[in-house]
Amino acid sequence: MFNKLVAIEPVSLIPSAEEALHQYAKEVVLYRDIPASDDQIVQRIGNADAVLLSYTSRMGKNVIERCPNIRYIGMCCSLYSEESANVDIAYARTRGIKVLGIRDYGDRGVVEYVLHELTGILHGFGMPMLRDEPVEITGLKAGIIGLGVSGKMIADALQFMGADIAYYSRTRKPDAEAVGMAYKPLAQLLTESEVVFTCLNKNVLLLGKDEFAQLGAGKVLFNTSIGPGFDSAALEQWLALPGTHFFCDTRAAAGPVGEDFFARENVHCANVSAGRTKQAFVLLSQKVLANIRTALGK
Repeated sequence: MFNKLVAIEPVSLIPSAEEALHQYAKEVVLYRDIPASDDQIVQRIGNADAVLLSYTSRMGKNVIERCPNIRYIGMCCSLYSEESANVDIAYARTRGIKVLGIRDYGDRGVVEYVLHELTGILHGFGMPMLRDEPVEITGLKAGIIGLGVSGKMIADALQFMGADIAYYSRTRKPDAEAVGMAYKPLAQLLTESEVVFTCLNKNVLLLGKDEFAQLGAGKVLFNTSIGPGFDSAALEQWLALPGTHFFCDTRAAAGPVGEDFFARENVHCANVSAGRTKQAFVLLSQKVLANIRTALGK
């Protein structure tokens, strides 16, 4: 059991999970606002030996070295790699601090978002129609860039609806190819796809000026990555081509774009995170508690 567990900011746990924290620490402190500075983070942690945080704050070396009692840091957000994490995991390791994160908890909502927006533009439901007449997903040439968990879920859903799926990934996916999803080099996928989905890890930027030229006019791009998967200036130039459309659920997914970017008729942004659903918070909570048990050796 930990002596003191502190959540330095809102971490999206459901009420029953917040109650369960008391099973794993003698004292539990949950802060309901985001700390304004490193100094405030250090003050909130104090003598705690377990810390929880979400994606809205960062715990770098400057914070960790000033909190000598920390034994465990639980990231209540996606951890894809040490390099992209908002915790200095490498430094924490030198202090013997265990850092655990979660992933794959909000993907179903993202798939539903994609289907909602895609059928909207193919049929003209509440937005300009992509072609001169309504078309179905059946036969649609869909390109998936990044066939991880969320990319594969999107691919599965679209294939179920009859789409022709191609993918590009750092590694080949034999299981996907066995069910008819074709691997294509990036340039070929961009050229031949009608709709492209970027499903990349944080800080992975694959599409630049040359890639957008290969994508060309009359195409649709969805970004479901954490952050942009492209050069934002190149995206803006591409959107000047006729018949182009860009979809993202939050504004952050477009990256550093111009002031009038979201006023464009061919930019579609709900500015609501598609993965933040009731079910996602339940799954997040389950995974956060499971990580705490792992850290305690239970």
